[in-house]
Amino acid sequence: MTVEQLQKKIVELKKENDICILAHSYQSREICEIADIVGDSFKLSVEAQKVKNRKIVMCGVHFMAETAKLLSPDKTVVIASDEAGCLMAEQFTPEDVLRFKETNPNYKVVSYINTTAALKCVTDVCVTSSSAVEIVGKLPDRDILFIPDPNLGDFVQKAYPEKNIVCWNGGCPVHGKMTAEDVKRIRAKFPEAKFLVHPECPPEVCEGADYIGSTAGIIAYARKSDAEQFIIGTEISITEQLSYEMPHKRFVNLSKRLICSDMKITTLTDVYDAVCGRGGLEITFDDDTAAKARRCIDEMIRLGG
Repeated sequence: MTVEQLQKKIVELKKENDICILAHSYQSREICEIADIVGDSFKLSVEAQKVKNRKIVMCGVHFMAETAKLLSPDKTVVIASDEAGCLMAEQFTPEDVLRFKETNPNYKVVSYINTTAALKCVTDVCVTSSSAVEIVGKLPDRDILFIPDPNLGDFVQKAYPEKNIVCWNGGCPVHGKMTAEDVKRIRAKFPEAKFLVHPECPPEVCEGADYIGSTAGIIAYARKSDAEQFIIGTEISITEQLSYEMPHKRFVNLSKRLICSDMKITTLTDVYDAVCGRGGLEITFDDDTAAKARRCIDEMIRLGG
């Protein structure tokens, strides 16, 4: 089948089988085109609660499907590719946090949404890239362990210098590759362009950016801006998405190295197999894990995230 024929078949099957397809903004164009909802990780989980479909097919990575299941426990949630992990989400374990807490009992544990359900079980409150500053600001605690991304943690620390935010050596291996040299090179080539960057990038990359925020925030900024050129400092799929949406504006990548192989591993054929019921991986939790992992998300929602 051609791409168009396969897309048409997927659309037919999802209607027949009462399926809602969710796709992260970093997914390939052909997948985003047949998805019911496209967005960043937490938005997808929130929207999954609202749809009437009883089955969700997540085109993203494991932690996203886990979060969708935690927020919609009565729905069947399937990740389209069971190989789509996330190195940042998986780089620390609950045991790492518990060992830290043994000698630092007064620290509040704040975890980025980009973490496994197991890690969320030992987290006090979860945050997204767009809500991290707001939520940490609402915490009365001075001492905070912020995991797993030290670059996002540094971004929050700059907003609250009075707090003691401890970060571990981790983070997104894709955004973490960016350097000040990358910024210097691309800004020299496009001096009039607005520079929009994700806070998972290193501080020296974020410095001097016109906007620092989530993928959803970057897209919203580009839509509203009167500027004609933009340098995009996040996964290259966002540049592609914006170029399709606003062909009258020019969008360029900060670097050609901004490619997430875990996001790109999901194919249109994987989605087809998932809606057929012969592929993908269903996400399940025991009751104890579901309850513990859900608490930090509920606390995030309570605080306004």
